[in-house]
Amino acid sequence: MRVRIELPDTLPFATELPVLIEHINEGQHLDNARLLGLVAEGRCRLLAALGFSQVDIGGAGIILADAAVQYRSEAFHGEVLRCAFGLADPHRYGFDLVWQLTETGTGREVARGKHGVVAFDYTARRKTPVPEQFWRAWAKRFGGDAITSAAIDK
Repeated sequence: MRVRIELPDTLPFATELPVLIEHINEGQHLDNARLLGLVAEGRCRLLAALGFSQVDIGGAGIILADAAVQYRSEAFHGEVLRCAFGLADPHRYGFDLVWQLTETGTGREVARGKHGVVAFDYTARRKTPVPEQFWRAWAKRFGGDAITSAAIDK
């Protein structure tokens, strides 16, 4: 069975990323591993827009528990990709960060995916609840009700 990723109605954060020559493989298109690197750059920009980093989302860091990618078309050197993100399936210890890459000139979808994000205490080396500060920052920046640990635990 092939991976199928459903995107939410809105992906409220987007950033543009150029496809550089170093991202190109022998097939003369965007390498699959480099694609994930571009998404990682986009994720760092998303966190920065919220006032956070991968090692601090309001008192905890993050780690990726899983990743899934659905490749839709090739991307080539010189193209600019729009990397858009949204949040899905929040839970006490994390959430799914869903994303989509599209080529900016044509709107052609290049790939979509999701990363299972888990809040992580780097000192204790274990998962930890997502800080309330992260949920509040997401709601303030992108609208909607703030997700709270109390609501998730119900």
